Amino acid sequence: MSGPSLWFTRHGETEWSRAGRHTSRTDIPLTSEGEREALLLGQAVSGTDFDLILSSPQQRALHTAQLAGLAASVDQDLTEWDYGELEGLTLDEIRAIYPGWTIWDGPWPGGETAEQVAARADRVVRRVLDLPEGASALFVSHGHILRVIAACWLRQPARAGRLFSLATATLSVLGWEHGEPAVRCWNIPPSHASALADGLAS
Repeated sequence: MSGPSLWFTRHGETEWSRAGRHTSRTDIPLTSEGEREALLLGQAVSGTDFDLILSSPQQRALHTAQLAGLAASVDQDLTEWDYGELEGLTLDEIRAIYPGWTIWDGPWPGGETAEQVAARADRVVRRVLDLPEGASALFVSHGHILRVIAACWLRQPARAGRLFSLATATLSVLGWEHGEPAVRCWNIPPSHASALADGLAS
């Protein structure tokens, strides 16, 4: 152990996440499946004491935290990547306009650049790193910003987030290995996370 650990989860399923539609500022609710995922997530982390719990301000994240039994404070920096004019579009629809497009390389018409998202990610990572050694934090947020946060934790540029796939309501934990930042577990479905959470918390 060389510092605090960071646990995080993407919010539960929404209609747009299920359809692969880029969802940032559009404030849509969880589906019934998303609510079920959040309840399972709560079971997985129920035995873990967190020193800091933060959530995106969007209802899909806040409701996930509520259903999971997490008393989260809102942090605006955990808002999803602002997709600007690409909001609500699928990847195929975006690539019909911008062939070969990825969120990591842009363009981002009317939205945030990778560098702007990385600046937000760096701020929330620093909040965790300011905690004492052995402390743990939990974030409830969104797919792309969490992948950038993971890259920031690992001291990599935002674009390294492309290497991490992140499904809804999964549990991931970032920590340390021989004094260096490391991934302890990644993208664990809530239905399989209880035993893992018990082991990581012990």
